[in-house]
Amino acid sequence: MIQAFTRSLAQLTDRTILLILLKVILLTILLFILFGIAAYFGLVWLFAWLGWTDGGFAAAATAAIIAILTGLLLFRIVAIFVLNIFSDDIVDAVERRYYPERAETAKPPSYALGIKMGLASTGRALSYNILAAPLYIVLLVTGIGIPIAFFAVNGILLGRDLQDMVAARHVTDYRNLEAEWRLPKIQRFGLGLIAALLLAVPFVNFLAPVLGAAMATHLVHGKKEEKRP
Repeated sequence: MIQAFTRSLAQLTDRTILLILLKVILLTILLFILFGIAAYFGLVWLFAWLGWTDGGFAAAATAAIIAILTGLLLFRIVAIFVLNIFSDDIVDAVERRYYPERAETAKPPSYALGIKMGLASTGRALSYNILAAPLYIVLLVTGIGIPIAFFAVNGILLGRDLQDMVAARHVTDYRNLEAEWRLPKIQRFGLGLIAALLLAVPFVNFLAPVLGAAMATHLVHGKKEEKRP
């Protein structure tokens, strides 16, 4: 796990990875800006419907607040959705540098599949966290219980997402992985937990998706290398 992290961190200086990182950051920010614009026009329409004709500034201020709060609360979901679109490029860069044999036999998934995987990831993240909401509420009295539960739930989800990004290049059905492409549950949770923790740190959270995908590549292929005779 430590070696996978240090190798992934070192590869952030690669030109290919830097370009992908820039794409992920810009598209993530763009989605939140578009959400803010949509919120603005929605509020303008609402204020006009309510008969408040001078609500332009209030709508803009409210939309900005909504966009910021949405960014804080939903950054993890949006970032992983965006990552799924570019994940093949990240995994390919890592494989070509460290696992060239695997890179040669890989079959890059289409952008359509990437979007499909991103939507599936978003659906799981929303549904699991909604289901866990009663637990979060109960743990309010503990003070520290909510973040522990939140990171545990999202660590499980992210570990699976990152593992599937790698496997999607090498299997015909990433939803039914053979044992050789599945990480051990503890290792997969550790991977997801690291990604979830990094996503919670301001500014570092922009690097987290790319680091997570690179780490997953090392862990999945590292497991397969260990099984070689």
